Amino acid sequence: MKIEGVDFFYLSMPEVTTAADGSQDALVVRVSAGGLIGWGECEASPLVSIAAFVTPMSHGACRPVSASVLGRDLNAPEDIHAIAADVAYYSMDLLQAAHTWSGIEMALWDLLGKARGEPAWKLLGYSRAWPKLPYASVLFGATPAETFARARDIREQGFQAAKFGWAPFGESPESDALQLDAAREGLGADGILLVDAGQVFVEDVEAASARLKAMERNRVTFFEEPFGGQSLSAYHALSQRAAAAGVGIAGGEAAHNRQMAEHLIDFGGVRYIQIDCGRIGGLGPAKAVADHAAAKGVTYVNHTFTSNLALSASLQPFAGLRDHRICEYPTGLQPLARELTLTRIMPDAEGLIHVPDAPGLGIEIDPAAIARYRVDVEIRVAGKSLFKSAM
Repeated sequence: MKIEGVDFFYLSMPEVTTAADGSQDALVVRVSAGGLIGWGECEASPLVSIAAFVTPMSHGACRPVSASVLGRDLNAPEDIHAIAADVAYYSMDLLQAAHTWSGIEMALWDLLGKARGEPAWKLLGYSRAWPKLPYASVLFGATPAETFARARDIREQGFQAAKFGWAPFGESPESDALQLDAAREGLGADGILLVDAGQVFVEDVEAASARLKAMERNRVTFFEEPFGGQSLSAYHALSQRAAAAGVGIAGGEAAHNRQMAEHLIDFGGVRYIQIDCGRIGGLGPAKAVADHAAAKGVTYVNHTFTSNLALSASLQPFAGLRDHRICEYPTGLQPLARELTLTRIMPDAEGLIHVPDAPGLGIEIDPAAIARYRVDVEIRVAGKSLFKSAM
């Protein structure tokens, strides 16, 4: 097969707010080859990512992503790896390239899986897919009382684990302790409690460490992204202190290549590495990070906060790792993300979720949802139309 077409669909809710909610808009990718269709989803600014695919060449190492993708062969996993290498080399100065390529790469695995009649996780080298324990991924409430209510509702829905994140966490050690106490009380003594700081401490190890006592008291399993994704020294220092409190440090969602993620493991000392397939370059590099993590005794965790298409993609790279069990499962999605797919990955009677055992990513897109939330886009340069929204 040859890659004949790549279409982008910029989707958005009618109103986008400053809330740390990545499901308010989306960039969905459709790839055509050999009479088949594959779907993917980028985790980045939709308009900027589209531009990276069609932008005029600046020089030999700053070419549009399209130059490495269109017309290429797609008959085996090795073809996807070869295209990825060309995108990295020929678009190395196009900083959005990794994000744009991520959605395309997902769609290629989806398409190749459909061509071969196999799920993507088998194409990645796994012989079976193990069920995962989903943690409900939500934001902290504005008050401890709201956080308590959210935690209680999560347990009533049957979830055994929950992650609370972002503001108002970080305001003060005292207010954060009250939030953690409320989350623990709402989840119950046996619930798995996870915390996402949303990089609020920047590189301030002392400020982040001031939360460890309350985390230890509330048996927090991991403390996610206290710092920026490249703050390796800060991660290393906090990881040592957190270990004494029985808290694991987590990070990696900001990684837009395999090396960034591996450095967090090797030099940052994280105990949980969280990878977003919509940012790191797709399933291939995510699988490489999962292999590295397993070899280093670090737990791989998916990162996702959008649709079930992105959720399925995020599960594929560690589907075959039996002991890497917990997984992110967004529960507070905007209608756009909920309605995008006809296929839904739902917890079973034991509270576990299963990676789709169907060709490709195993997710069916709802064309009506794309039409409902589509934002019309046209990019023109020097009077020439480089991109216009597909129908």
